Amino acid sequence: MGVSIHPLAVVQPGAVLGEGVSVGPFCTVGEHVRLGDGVVLRSHVNVEGHTTLGSGCEVWPFASVGGKTQDLKYKGGAPRLVVGENTVIRECATLSCATFDGGETRVGSKCLIMAYCHVAHDCLVGDRVIMANAATLAGHVVVEDDAIIGGLTGIHQFVRIGRMSILGGATKAVKDVPPYMTADGDPLKVYGPNKVGLERHGVSPETQQALKQAYRIVFRSGLTTAQALERIAADLPSLPEVQIFADFIRSSERGIAR
Repeated sequence: MGVSIHPLAVVQPGAVLGEGVSVGPFCTVGEHVRLGDGVVLRSHVNVEGHTTLGSGCEVWPFASVGGKTQDLKYKGGAPRLVVGENTVIRECATLSCATFDGGETRVGSKCLIMAYCHVAHDCLVGDRVIMANAATLAGHVVVEDDAIIGGLTGIHQFVRIGRMSILGGATKAVKDVPPYMTADGDPLKVYGPNKVGLERHGVSPETQQALKQAYRIVFRSGLTTAQALERIAADLPSLPEVQIFADFIRSSERGIAR
């Protein structure tokens, strides 16, 4: 299958386009861009910088992908943006390259980045992440696999959002959100396991119950974080999800949202 480039699009020499790529009207593609097989740029899309879009990605009008970081520490070089396969980037979303030469902003596969979202420099976004309209990630944010971020939500720089967690709309996250949890509000509060998400991903009732107990130990028992982790290790079954939950909290540098 051949490449389709609209006559009103601009593709710079040096850009690498895979099989079946479609570049719509008024799109611009920079000289260091690599578009995987079947990538679709609908119209008015700007892809620049040292940016790679995996096969099957779809980018909607007025999105800006791979632009120069907004970090004032940028001094040039070739920082990168890498987006995995089959990720959809909707209207007016902005995804920035990293700040420093050789650095990388990364968005995983099968993500949905809705309209007006922003992924800042040096963020690491996992697979199957959903960011609802106007959700914003500051620099160096980590979003793990299968997390959902509600619309109009702001994530502070260096915050981590754990896997399979869900953040409500219009929330403000300035501390880490543990995996498998539901969080909402400003200031952000963790309300318990993401029951619907856990069920959708086929997590067993036994594991769901253990995560509920782990939540109560950390957030409701009045114990310090260190004491709560000791209690989890002593009292709860050694399930992978429980271990992931405990390890995430143990490794938190900013502290966890309460």
